[in-house]
Amino acid sequence: MANSSFTRRGLGLLTAALLASSALVAPAAAQTPPGVLVVGQIAEPQALDPHAVTAVNDFRILMNVYDGLVRYASGTLEVEPALAESWEISDDGTVYTFTLREDVTFHDGSAFDAEAVVWNFERMLNEDHPYHGTGPFPLSFFFSAVEGVEALDARTVQFTLNEPYAPFLSNMAYPTGLIVSPAAVMEHGDDFGRNPSGTGPFRFAEWRSNERVVVTRNEDYWDGVAGTEAVIFRPISDANTRVAEMLSGGIDMMVEVPPVALSQFQGDGYELVEQAGPHVWFLILNAKEGPFADKRVRQAANYAINKEALVNDVLEGTADIAAGPTPPAFAWAYNDALEPYPYNPDRARELLAEADAEGASLTFYVTEGGSGMLDPIPMGTAIQADLAAVGFDVTIETYEWNTFLGRVNPGLEGKADMAQMAWMTNDPDTLPFLTLRTDAFPDAGGFNSGYYSNPEVDALLEAARVETDQETRAQLYREMQEIVQDDAPWVFVANWKQNAVTSGAVENFQLEPSFFLLLKDVVKN
Repeated sequence: MANSSFTRRGLGLLTAALLASSALVAPAAAQTPPGVLVVGQIAEPQALDPHAVTAVNDFRILMNVYDGLVRYASGTLEVEPALAESWEISDDGTVYTFTLREDVTFHDGSAFDAEAVVWNFERMLNEDHPYHGTGPFPLSFFFSAVEGVEALDARTVQFTLNEPYAPFLSNMAYPTGLIVSPAAVMEHGDDFGRNPSGTGPFRFAEWRSNERVVVTRNEDYWDGVAGTEAVIFRPISDANTRVAEMLSGGIDMMVEVPPVALSQFQGDGYELVEQAGPHVWFLILNAKEGPFADKRVRQAANYAINKEALVNDVLEGTADIAAGPTPPAFAWAYNDALEPYPYNPDRARELLAEADAEGASLTFYVTEGGSGMLDPIPMGTAIQADLAAVGFDVTIETYEWNTFLGRVNPGLEGKADMAQMAWMTNDPDTLPFLTLRTDAFPDAGGFNSGYYSNPEVDALLEAARVETDQETRAQLYREMQEIVQDDAPWVFVANWKQNAVTSGAVENFQLEPSFFLLLKDVVKN
């Protein structure tokens, strides 16, 4: 078995890798063992239960341990078969019938079948399920249209929706749709997130807090064995330390390279990889209380911040200025008639005067790092200076990423006026539906941490998700973007082009527009 094989050989390999990782001043060379890929992650994962987490940092591990019924085809956001070989959709768009792949087992040896699929979704969606308490399941919103899931036989599972739901298949390919082993959840209960079991190309081997997560090759993988024996994910939250580890040869790959460090990886011995995807970096403004409860003050913040300087000077041209809540990567649904708020501090001062908000004090949450957060501390400092220039009095509070999420996701009420945030999504429905609807306030289980509410936006988003004609659906999203841009519940800052760097020992790596890290076909020499 792969686990026992890793135990015999792997301890030596792992020791070598970790010794190398501490040699920060060693010359750049392949110090990590052949066949073992060491990845510098931006943070410690919260959990390895795909139904219980929300961060891309965690998804980058999970997508290598689990499979869903469907997945995104390489290099695209188009859905293709995975654990389901095929599917049929009823004419009215409310019944999806999947035919499952045969002879697949979970890493713990239990069988993958239709009953396991039913168990997964009932665990998330049914509060009476005996293992619902192993949640919470913050993105179960994705499947709120599911009225029932039924195993027709061992290889056939049927989902019945309460109405047509256009993003359904795309959401099935997202980590929230990954299939976990019911037997492993029953065995480990609340600790399943530390003892994961899926059907993916790598199986979980070890998690040492703040040191590493180790996964080993699944020799029985249904889609062919992985190109490396093991992958070690190391949490290195400080970007400068991550760069130093990469230069020293302590890690083989790092994601989210700080813009100021890109030039260090231009020479021989490294490959810099870039990929555009649906990303938006923004500031959540507290629209429920304080200065940003006034729309004019929110608009003033958008005029006050020099986004061109952020994109060109802080981010070294690795991003474009965002015009609204929808990333341009969703070209079919993007409103390209929108122009970003121009940098206009005089207009910002006028709006503050109209709102009688000159000199307003703001508490600003800034993270040390995090999925898609780019260079958050320099960006936060620059934003603070721009806001101060028009009369705001801004106090920054900085937190480690998971602590930051723990403060922001429950809502800003009583704590802060603004917070940094970034989302990387799979469908134009996801971000606005989870963060801009009235029914997505944190106390309702959503991520509308700034408490923005507009009935017109609510109606447009509800209409778009049941609309099966794509052009009509796109028009609904375009109207939504116009209203949201004018209401300014966020400061719309940047759309990023993701990046990663690998050592010369790494082959067959590419970034995905989904922002997932798919390592099955990667070879480490």
